[in-house]
Amino acid sequence: MKGLMYRNLKIYFSNKSGVFFSLMGALISFVLYLIFLRQNMVSSWSSVPDTKLLLDPWLIGGTLTITAITTTLSSLSLMVQDRGKNTLSDLSLTDVSYLGIQCSYLLTAMIVGIIMQLVMYFMMGGYFMIADNSPLEMAIFPQIFGIIVLSSFIWTAFNLLLLSFVKKIDTLGKIGTIVGTASGFLAGVYIPIGMLPTTVQQFMKYTPALYNTAIYRNILMNTQLQHSFKNFPVSVLNSFKDNMGISVKWGSQILTNQQDSLVILSFAVVISMVAVLIFRFSRRVVISRA
Repeated sequence: MKGLMYRNLKIYFSNKSGVFFSLMGALISFVLYLIFLRQNMVSSWSSVPDTKLLLDPWLIGGTLTITAITTTLSSLSLMVQDRGKNTLSDLSLTDVSYLGIQCSYLLTAMIVGIIMQLVMYFMMGGYFMIADNSPLEMAIFPQIFGIIVLSSFIWTAFNLLLLSFVKKIDTLGKIGTIVGTASGFLAGVYIPIGMLPTTVQQFMKYTPALYNTAIYRNILMNTQLQHSFKNFPVSVLNSFKDNMGISVKWGSQILTNQQDSLVILSFAVVISMVAVLIFRFSRRVVISRA
């Protein structure tokens, strides 16, 4: 299985244009923020001190979620390509079990998701540290890395489920475009959740992207939130966190970071169970072709 993982990683990283386009959604959110979004949001919250130092990690949190979604999808696309070219049937004839072959795709996607999130984290953190004198807190890095691993797991499972229904290689590009665009909205990066209609907000709360982003933002923004809102009532802080998607609110209850993590894990369990059921069916199809 290690050999298959090495093969999958080599194919992914040797395709420079593929790597770039897998980051397209994250790069778009970064550029849009710098050119259009930041000034508007700074103006909207001008009464809050050090607004830029608040919004920079806000963007990083959302962009990391987008990165986890799009890069794991791009890596798992190799599974569809192998299936479409009957390479998967050939691999099933080797001494590696079908389960091992599938695990190689999944572990590769998780590794890719972790690596690319780390790249984006340090790239954006380094830029804001130079441009805005925004601190890159290494003390919170262990927590960030834990969420990076969790994000890679949940979105690998989600994208496995999504691609299980894809039969044609030509469909991959269309799916990548749709997912890359949708992820920016679902993660609350292109438009803060508080600016969206209530119906759209409710829909976002039924997807794991919003909770994933909220966990990132809570960790990344915690210190600056305490500093910037120290002279404001708690209600103002809660309103800011609710409108900006830093915390997810159900009714009158604001979810804690631990509750967000439980929601993410619940999504992961449900998605994984459905993916296993589909896996059993796809195994019979592949073996019948071998």
